[in-house]
Amino acid sequence: MSLHSSAELVVTAEHVDRYRQRVAAMATPLLGGAHDDVVAVIYEAERALRTAQRLLERAAKLLEL
Repeated sequence: MSLHSSAELVVTAEHVDRYRQRVAAMATPLLGGAHDDVVAVIYEAERALRTAQRLLERAAKLLEL
């Protein structure tokens, strides 16, 4: 059961990382324009997704112990 859960957590972390990359890419066209507030919020969301990815990876590693 633990190995299955660990594998599922790893896959989920990979998906979260892909979404994080997509979210970060959305900020690029808005840089230097009138939407600095939007860019700041997008980067905040990107950081939250990075944190979620790391936590999922940590949970997977803890199950493998």
